[in-house]
Amino acid sequence: MNLSIQTPQQVRLLLQKARTSRKEIKKFFFNISKRKTPEIDKLFHTAHEQVFNKTDCLVCANCCKTSSPIITNRDIDRIASHLKIKPGDFVRDYLRIDEDEDYVFQKTPCSFLNEDNTCRIYEYRPKACSEYPHTDRKNMSEIMGLTEKNALVCPAVFNMIELISSNIEAKK
Repeated sequence: MNLSIQTPQQVRLLLQKARTSRKEIKKFFFNISKRKTPEIDKLFHTAHEQVFNKTDCLVCANCCKTSSPIITNRDIDRIASHLKIKPGDFVRDYLRIDEDEDYVFQKTPCSFLNEDNTCRIYEYRPKACSEYPHTDRKNMSEIMGLTEKNALVCPAVFNMIELISSNIEAKK
């Protein structure tokens, strides 16, 4: 299995494969959710490390191009300060309230995404961005639904699912 995500072609192929593998992804999450939380954490954390050792997120940036993170009040204050604007102006100019009553960016791709897939506010980016795709968090069992959705957005998450699945199969 090639875990490398280093070229735009690899990104496209993995995202296409993820879209055509929705049933398998759903089945994976159904089966893995039956395991105990420490085991789920270990499987994901190990896969996270292996996959991100071979992943260049700047080749992809699909998360920044297609989805919007939840923006907290701390994020608003930090980013507004960095941009040297008032928090209210930042909210007005960049954010909207979504269906869950959370602040998110008004548009995608992200207004702060540069053409080379770097982030203009990288050092000050929202916490949700810095933690994305959340596959190295404790208690992964609590965010299985989010991780399943992220598998369709982030080729690295899809790679993790394939890696975990093959490791489980190899142990049978």
